[in-house]
Amino acid sequence: MSQPDQDAFKPYVAANQSPKELTFKAILLGVIMAAVLGAANAYLGLKAGMTVAATFPAAVISMAILRAFKGTILEENIARTTGAVGEALAAGAIFTIPAFIMTGVWTKFDYLTATLLLLVGGVLGVLLVILLRRTFMEDRSLPFPESQACTEIVKAGQKGSSGAGTVFTAMGIAALIEFFKNANGISIVKENIKGVFQIGDKGTFPYVTPTSSPAFLGVGFIIGPRLAAITAAGGVFGWLLLMPVALFVRALFDPAAFTAIKTLIAKGDIAALYNGISAPQWRAAYGGAGVAFDGLKAFYSSNIKMIAIGAMIVGAFFTLYKMRSNLITGIGRSLKGIGAGGPAEIRTEKDLSFKWVFAAIGVMLLAMLGLYMWLCNNFGISLITMLVMAVAGFLFAAVAGYLVSIIGSSSNPISGLTLSTLLIAAGLLSLLGMGGTSGSSEWSAGVLAVLGVATVICCVAGVAGDMIQDWKVGHNLGGTPWRMEVGGLIGVVAAALVLVLPIMLLHEYGGGIGSDALPAPQAGLMATMANGIISGQMPWELIVIGMFFALALILIQSPSPMLIAVGMYLPFETTLAIFTGGVIKWIVDSATRKRAGESKKKKDQVENRGLLVASGLVAGEALVGIIIAGIVALGIKLTPDENYVQRVEAARAVVQQVEKVSADPAAQARAVLADQGLARRLLAAEQLVPEEIDAVLPTLDEKKVMGKLAAERTLAEMKLVGRAPGWFGQAWLGFLVIIGLGLYMVLTSLKALKEEEGTPPAPDDGQPGE
Repeated sequence: MSQPDQDAFKPYVAANQSPKELTFKAILLGVIMAAVLGAANAYLGLKAGMTVAATFPAAVISMAILRAFKGTILEENIARTTGAVGEALAAGAIFTIPAFIMTGVWTKFDYLTATLLLLVGGVLGVLLVILLRRTFMEDRSLPFPESQACTEIVKAGQKGSSGAGTVFTAMGIAALIEFFKNANGISIVKENIKGVFQIGDKGTFPYVTPTSSPAFLGVGFIIGPRLAAITAAGGVFGWLLLMPVALFVRALFDPAAFTAIKTLIAKGDIAALYNGISAPQWRAAYGGAGVAFDGLKAFYSSNIKMIAIGAMIVGAFFTLYKMRSNLITGIGRSLKGIGAGGPAEIRTEKDLSFKWVFAAIGVMLLAMLGLYMWLCNNFGISLITMLVMAVAGFLFAAVAGYLVSIIGSSSNPISGLTLSTLLIAAGLLSLLGMGGTSGSSEWSAGVLAVLGVATVICCVAGVAGDMIQDWKVGHNLGGTPWRMEVGGLIGVVAAALVLVLPIMLLHEYGGGIGSDALPAPQAGLMATMANGIISGQMPWELIVIGMFFALALILIQSPSPMLIAVGMYLPFETTLAIFTGGVIKWIVDSATRKRAGESKKKKDQVENRGLLVASGLVAGEALVGIIIAGIVALGIKLTPDENYVQRVEAARAVVQQVEKVSADPAAQARAVLADQGLARRLLAAEQLVPEEIDAVLPTLDEKKVMGKLAAERTLAEMKLVGRAPGWFGQAWLGFLVIIGLGLYMVLTSLKALKEEEGTPPAPDDGQPGE
């Protein structure tokens, strides 16, 4: 293969120099960053359905810390490469792993299986792009926009302009805000306000305010006003057009539900309006015959979200279609490039031995086969699936690498590639006879196998793209390829071992995956598709409506149908917060144009400073959110409100009573079943009204009672710290947070105009984590 003008390239550190590089302190820092940045992006992905590239904050943090220990630029390079891969693996995790819970095939997280899936996918992603590294590095026609920007950040850092103070200050501010707004923290700040207003006789319009979230404002700032507005447009279409239309039609055919809506609005019971109310609860609260209402959230989830999923399917494939020429070119280039991977003479071109790389790939494929056997318990199907996915893994690694080289990792269409894989796997397994009615063992095995395949390939694509981007930075700086490759492998292993833990914590103690707190839109899409295809029970009528909607968007040349669909899927308060971040970025851009004039250097300074502020806000909120979930997991509840205190006291009373009978859980359950009074107290502790208790009592058995007692025991053991005063959760505090954060982001970004030493060009706006 010809060398494309390689002689003209001169790295920052010459090939004949050998400064310290793969050292213990560099690897240790990289491993810590991989775990922390991976966990932060897992949090963000579950809440907003997006991840942000960790290359830039990892570069800034590694420079700041290693400078204190007299680290070299190549040690910083290793730390950044090792640390940034955690974000890429997090994307693979949060787009797929929660789907195991959302489909119901897991009732709780299987740490070992989930970790092995991430480990196999992540390691395979690194190994596959090792084969392609030289091809991508030597082609000078590939722009690598984010890699070039990061290279300049690192070079500027050698002159003392690291920007670490900006990142850490933003992290501190976001951490403080999250601590005071998180429902399990000291929840002084109310995240948002919900309500409904009516127009005419049957016009019902739900409304919300933006979530007072530093992370969402940061995401909106990073993706910019255009993409933030597109996301918000999806929310407006879903909540303010489709939802009122659907409620209007429902009012025509379901007068009882419409009467319930009007009554709840009149009584100001917004919680019941959104969350639903049963007929017994209605009678207990308002008397009369009682009306059962499913709630606006459930109605939206079962109808509008299905339309959004249909639109996401078409949007994902249209994203790939638009990139078809790049995809084909990238695959062809990569297949030809494997033959050019001979041994190199100079330090800056030495990869790991291909002999060992191919051997390791073989081991990973065997591990993949074993995992699929474990999931579906069928050797023949597992073998065929493994072979098909091995080919798909290589192709998608090549595709991800090429797309990153053109548009940057922030725009890597991971969910589109993963959805393609999932549909191929689901179709293949259905043809091979795997499937059954929902809840059957055949259905469970089929869904597990499909999601297992999707998880591995999603991790391959995410890690492959990130590694190519980071290795290009290292290539520019003069790093040693084999050392960077080792760093990437270490980072993947470290991130895989810890990433499932914050996801488990957030699910158990942060609101639950699939809730408004953690909607996990991509995982919801994967869960719906896997469950629907394997069980044959897809709500096709709504899915097809969404597909035609996306087709209409494509025909009118609407920008990013995929982002519009994601905006429809996410809670409206989330999309509004992201839009607010985009508006803040627009204000910064407008002010910069007026003050900087034609100076590109000054514009780049502001752009980069804003990027670091936004990255710090994302990381700060995410880390404290995970820490607070950990505090709850330890059995500590900060400043509970009066309702929560009463709930805990009722649980303690029930637990004390059953413990007098026996210490054995089974014996306790039998005692509850034998004592109607005790059984009623147990159900009353769950805040059921008497009529609901009467309905539930005949359905109780020993297993159900043991589960209920275990839940009450956990609640009874909670340590309550402080009490929430009446003024906690005031709405105006949330608005104050948004205004204050907006001013901070604008002023801090524009402050860069006064600095003489500029930071380097920032990357182009990208679409995170699509």
